[in-house]
Amino acid sequence: MNTERLYQVLLAPIISEKSTMIGEKHNQVAFRVHPDASKRDVKAAVEHLFKVKVECVQILNQRGKAKRFGRTSGRRGSVRKAYVRLAAGQEINFAQEVK
Repeated sequence: MNTERLYQVLLAPIISEKSTMIGEKHNQVAFRVHPDASKRDVKAAVEHLFKVKVECVQILNQRGKAKRFGRTSGRRGSVRKAYVRLAAGQEINFAQEVK
């Protein structure tokens, strides 16, 4: 796979209370990914960027919520998420610099 494409697949890690709980319980890490990224793309990108072994990837499409802004109706943007399960003994430390 193209190296430039791998750098564009992962947009940002999701750091929240829920993702931290999932990480501790199931050894998973949550990422916000590109809207057309596949499971294979995400697995290759995580293994290449963080030098870890990935067991499986689960993809989630989260539709944006309908919200009101005063009198006008609007919608938040839709998000594609990936939950990546790492192999036993593997971990990703986001405090370190990506190589």
